[in-house]
Amino acid sequence: QVQLAESGGGLVQAGDSLRLSCAASGRIISLRPMAWFRQAPGKEREFVAGVDWNAARTDYADSVKGRFTISRDSAKNTLYLQMNSLKPEDTAVYYCATRSTYGKGSAVVDDYEYWGQGTQVTVSE
Repeated sequence: QVQLAESGGGLVQAGDSLRLSCAASGRIISLRPMAWFRQAPGKEREFVAGVDWNAARTDYADSVKGRFTISRDSAKNTLYLQMNSLKPEDTAVYYCATRSTYGKGSAVVDDYEYWGQGTQVTVSE
């Protein structure tokens, strides 16, 4: 099995930065693609950023391109999301996720079988 645990959320002002972390453990986590999703109140969960198993490819939602950076440290089994120039519309619960298959990532929620418990990010005006 795979376990994921996010941390690093909080309350910040517009324009500030935050770095989220996701500690992963379990079966051959280093070969799995990983991603960040978020869910705002009353909205569906949406893709934010993803990274392939070897970090050769990253993908971002248009709304965060140029502001967010996803990275992974395979030695530490940790996924990161550096969030800069935060906006109030970035307010959401942020989840990390990984797939049961190895290799290529996806931006589709249903393609991910393992999820963390989420961490709240709140951006004030």
